[in-house]
Amino acid sequence: MSRAAYETFKAEFLDRLQGALPVDGLYLAMHGAINVEGMDDAEGDWIAAARLVVGPDCMIAASYDLHGNVSQKIVDQLDIFAAYRTAPHIDVRDTMVRAWSMLVDALRTGKRPGVAWAPVPVLWPGERTSTEVEPAKRLYGMLPDVDQRDGILDANLMIGYVWADEPRATACAIVTATDKRAAAQAAEELALSYWNARDDFAFGPVTGVLDAMLDIAENASTAPVVLADSADNPTGGGVGDRADVLKALLARRFDGALLAGIVDRPAVAACFAVGKGARIELDIGATLDPSSVPVHIEADVVFLDDPGAAAERQAVVRTSGITVVLAARRRPYHNITDFTRLGLDPKSVRMLVVKSGYLSPELAPIANPNLMALTQGVVNQDIEGLVSRRRTRPAFPFDRDFDYAPRARLSARWQD
Repeated sequence: MSRAAYETFKAEFLDRLQGALPVDGLYLAMHGAINVEGMDDAEGDWIAAARLVVGPDCMIAASYDLHGNVSQKIVDQLDIFAAYRTAPHIDVRDTMVRAWSMLVDALRTGKRPGVAWAPVPVLWPGERTSTEVEPAKRLYGMLPDVDQRDGILDANLMIGYVWADEPRATACAIVTATDKRAAAQAAEELALSYWNARDDFAFGPVTGVLDAMLDIAENASTAPVVLADSADNPTGGGVGDRADVLKALLARRFDGALLAGIVDRPAVAACFAVGKGARIELDIGATLDPSSVPVHIEADVVFLDDPGAAAERQAVVRTSGITVVLAARRRPYHNITDFTRLGLDPKSVRMLVVKSGYLSPELAPIANPNLMALTQGVVNQDIEGLVSRRRTRPAFPFDRDFDYAPRARLSARWQD
């Protein structure tokens, strides 16, 4: 995000917050992976700015995506913390409820909780740490039991956001509690459990380079094959405009594929200009990511979706047995309704290609089989090959020959 855009959003937020004063409690729905030009810890800046407005007596609760990064600056402003416990994320609302329920209870009882955390020098992508497979399934399954301990309110494990080359990028254990000793002990136990499992994280679906996955798809006797283009996943930070998979499918003359989608606003505009049913020449992709290459096609425009704003438009084109969804802005195609609104049935095709990592809860059940391609893009899965100039080191798997002993740290608001 540009610094100007961030400062504009923050100023509006703080102005509205100021207008709501006085407040006894503040709940913030955060993520943890924003990158703002010239800043290392935008969430820390945001929460600290909110703290200055509401004052030291106001309790602040925050909920986070488990794929976000946390810092001491963030923890020092908070009284309550809760994070998703599922990946794919099927507990977003439940996590929000956990956070603000603790806040409401604290306000009713007058007993202020606190936050303890223990950083873990491990950075894996979400694709290796799905809570539906081991060891994350077991690690996250431990958390409800930790919640039941005396003095503990909410236990959390954060995977972190590995593609952020910044000092705060890390996994960690974070505990909201009313007892400092219990919180510190729980945080250190969870941190050590995560550290001990560091070598065990692996991709859930069948995974390999694009050509190998397309070989499997071509020879599959079942359908639909669902292929995840993992390095261009817009929900993971990918740009969403790479046409590498389309190029490979055309080269193989693959018949019966549905590719959803590629971000290409000029191509969408061109489709709308000629209209449904027209034949058009297009250069697809590479409108946002300068490292990618467009693919030239001649295609039929088979569907146009116009909700109103130009940025929301979508177009469906068909070329050489391949159906391609084009979007005017970055967006995922992870739900069945994303397809049906475009007149498409993802269950009826030979192969569905989506820009994703692990599949969403709606697409996973129809995958027959589920394949993940190790493609090129800004969120590629070659973690050890990522440029790492500013991450705190040592950190696994960038470094392997080092020891670690967890040490819990308390929020500055919990020091007295």
